[in-house]
Amino acid sequence: MKNAATSGIPPMPGDMIVMTPTREPIVTAASHTEQQSPAGKKESGAYMRNGKNLRSLLGILLPTMAAWAQPIPIANLQTQKLDMSVVTYQGKESMRLVDREGGGGIALLKNSAFKDGAIEVELAGRPTAGSFAGARGFVGVAFRVQSGGSKYECIYLRPTNGRADDMSRRNHSTQYSSEPDWSWERLRNESPGIYESYVDLESGAWTRYKIVVKGTRAELYVHGAAQPCLIVKDLKLGEVTGAIALWVGPGTEAHFANLKVTPAP
Repeated sequence: MKNAATSGIPPMPGDMIVMTPTREPIVTAASHTEQQSPAGKKESGAYMRNGKNLRSLLGILLPTMAAWAQPIPIANLQTQKLDMSVVTYQGKESMRLVDREGGGGIALLKNSAFKDGAIEVELAGRPTAGSFAGARGFVGVAFRVQSGGSKYECIYLRPTNGRADDMSRRNHSTQYSSEPDWSWERLRNESPGIYESYVDLESGAWTRYKIVVKGTRAELYVHGAAQPCLIVKDLKLGEVTGAIALWVGPGTEAHFANLKVTPAP
């Protein structure tokens, strides 16, 4: 994106996987008689290691009858261009990702595979101190990531646009792009207003984010809304399977918590 705008015990197939960005790996096996929590609800409870509570910060929830739980350490996220740490942000434990080199980047969830389904996360984004004038706190999720990040689909937010005193900027609060061939700039130039939209956002505030993907269609839901604020009907990579990644744009400090992925049946 240009500056102009803006163990262990291996999981069985279909098992519930919970990703906890702790600094050491831990493995917990739950009883097979335990019931799965409903998709979309925050998991409760704590994992114990050496007498310390390790609460789940990010989770991947796969619908299953089995109940093996395997917290995954922070090392399971792979990034080259972002600084990564676990912090408490606005009262919530989070994965903090900060653009290091000025061009943004992704934090790839290792061994993830996603084609169709839903991705939900709580996220927050704001411009870093001293960032360029066009920084917007760009933050979102990349999906169907190919070859470690060479290609991917992405839906992201521009939080500072949400309440800007400028309707043009407000109408650019959400964005779809498909890197590297279909940048936000190309999509805006060739199809104005089709791949971006308005939604109420606040810079640096926790925001509920959900995308639902099926075939070449993706829908973005924000703040738990029943209706999507952005609909993409022609995902540029086509119907492919790829990894999931946390996406951070140029000049951004981002926070992520409670990531849940529900594959389509």
